[in-house]
Amino acid sequence: MNNIIRGKAFVLGDNIDTDQIIPAKFLSYNPSDPAERKYFGMYAMDGVPAGQSGLPDGNLRFVKPNEFKSEYNIVIGGKNFGCGSSREHAPLAIAEAGVRVVVAEFYARIFFRNCVNGGYLVPCEATERLVDQIHTGDEMIVDLAKSVLTNITRHRTHVLKPLGDVAPIIEAGGVFEYARASGMVKK
Repeated sequence: MNNIIRGKAFVLGDNIDTDQIIPAKFLSYNPSDPAERKYFGMYAMDGVPAGQSGLPDGNLRFVKPNEFKSEYNIVIGGKNFGCGSSREHAPLAIAEAGVRVVVAEFYARIFFRNCVNGGYLVPCEATERLVDQIHTGDEMIVDLAKSVLTNITRHRTHVLKPLGDVAPIIEAGGVFEYARASGMVKK
């Protein structure tokens, strides 16, 4: 795992739920089939309501029409990110769109665990409210080893909570890879 993640931010608000992240109508795609898995990225954040996209008019799409990847690879969220159902498709969809890390005030626990267990995303927790300080399109650097988020555009640095006990699982690429690497299960 690369400890430095650099890219453009996509800012969302509070209570972004799993149906907003990947609406149920797109769950018919098979995440085990690479030809179909990419569609999760195409439709990531398709259910986010207008006004939640980080711009005043709220008309910014996370993934441009007919594309599978987003130009944004860092998501900044508010409180209770990933609430709603327990669908693992939500962190998968964000990852398939090209995002590597989500930074939020706090997460719905099942979403956080799905990020870690599946090895899809790095779920970082902020120590302050960032959705009012960062704007969609700001150039960011996340230093996972130092637990620091730097907004290059606005020349600000923000402290993140350390990943703690989940860091080795994230570094291994998910809970199954971690179990294999640590000898818990046969390779």
